[in-house]
Parts: sequence; structure tokens; C-alpha cells
Amino acid sequence: MQFEHVLEVNRPGEAFPPLSREELWFGLLCRAEDARPFLPGLESCRIVARHDHQLTRELVFGTTIIRDHVSLLPPNRISFETEATQEHAGGNLTISIEESDTGELFLRFCYRTDFAEGTESTEEETKIVDVIRSAYHHADLDTLRVIREIARSGTMQ
Repeated sequence: MQFEHVLEVNRPGEAFPPLSREELWFGLLCRAEDARPFLPGLESCRIVARHDHQLTRELVFGTTIIRDHVSLLPPNRISFETEATQEHAGGNLTISIEESDTGELFLRFCYRTDFAEGTESTEEETKIVDVIRSAYHHADLDTLRVIREIARSGTMQ
């Protein structure tokens, strides 16, 4: 299954201060270093390897441990490649910071999972895909919310 959508970062008339590109990138780096504020139910996020612009992490959700590989492409894109296990199908999430010609900022979320999406889906499969896409969208809205909280806290250094 593939799913992609874009969030406008600084919409006119919003109640919160606008975010800069640097604040967005810092927030994405925070998600790479410690995903707990971004993923409800995540008990721990341990970096097991660190190389040039790459991290390998273990994410602990109760008794389930998920390993992923994070690739950083500063200052525009971050990619999370999750290993498949018996409990988790695996997949990829890429988050890109995009800027329009007029300076508006956007976050593009691109998901690729091993969940099969057939050309002749049953009604039940279609509902499952819709639920997954909705969950991704809400998680991405939460990501932007957490980045705003990080920027507001002034911890960007």
C-alpha cells in the first residue's frame, strides 16, 4: 500500500506562531532521536547504531520490539525504513520539507507498507485501508503538533 499527503505548516489565521524551516528540521531530528513524544504507546526508543546521517533504532511497544533505520538528508528529508517481523509488516515513511515559490512551508508524508492493496479489494479490505490512511493522517497531524510544542518550548539549540 502506498499513501501520500501534504500538510501546510503555516496556514493563514492559525492561532500559533509560524514555524521556520529550521524549526521543522529540528523537530524531525527530535523524532529521529527519540520518537516517544511522536508515537503514543511507545515505551522506549533506543539508538543501537549511528553512522553518517543514519540511525538504527529499536522501538519498544510493550512486548513488541520494532527495528528501523533512519536516513537523514539534511535539511529537507528524513526516511524511516521499518524491518518486517511477525508482528509488523514493515514499510517506509519519508517526510520531506517543501517550500513554495512564495515561501510557504509544507510537510509531505509518503508511506509505503507491505500491506497488500489489491486491484479488486473487498469492502472489508477497503475499510481497513481507509482506517490505516486515517491513522497515518492523524499521526502526521500529531507530528506537526509536537514539532510546534518543541519550537514553542525554546529547546531548539
